[in-house]
Amino acid sequence: MLDRLHSPVLVLNASFEPINVCAARRAIVLVLKGVASAEEHAPTCVHSPRQALRLPSVIRLLEYRRIPHQSRSLSRKNILLRDRYTCQYCGRALPSGELTLDHVVPRSRAGETSWENLVACCHPCNNNKGSRTPEEAGMKLHRTPRPFSLHTNRHLIRLLAKSDEQWRKYLFY
Repeated sequence: MLDRLHSPVLVLNASFEPINVCAARRAIVLVLKGVASAEEHAPTCVHSPRQALRLPSVIRLLEYRRIPHQSRSLSRKNILLRDRYTCQYCGRALPSGELTLDHVVPRSRAGETSWENLVACCHPCNNNKGSRTPEEAGMKLHRTPRPFSLHTNRHLIRLLAKSDEQWRKYLFY
């Protein structure tokens, strides 16, 4: 059941514009608080002692929220999202708990904590790389790290939509 509560839910503004993706647990809270309504439902339910609640697949905020055009904050979650929960050295897709963040240019060598210097990395690759650059460790990055942009966000929403057909009518391909 815990896995179902972490499944992705598309969040639409009141205008039906896609603005985010959140976990099913957060979507349920928003619906129960009366902040959002469920537009589409997943085929599964969650149960409490008194009722069964269908998991939402798409929710829509009931009041329009102005979304400022700004970049996402630099965080572990956003780095993992940008890198699609995939180790940037070996290419394995893993759950977030099995990934670390790696400084491409190590901090011990004045490497900055920035979008361009942080990548998702599995524990074995991070240990293998150590405090060396990828070249020194004989490792190659699958993708050059870049800042999280609006384009990146929309691209990720489209990628997630491939696994959930109910999202397609809300996304502009």
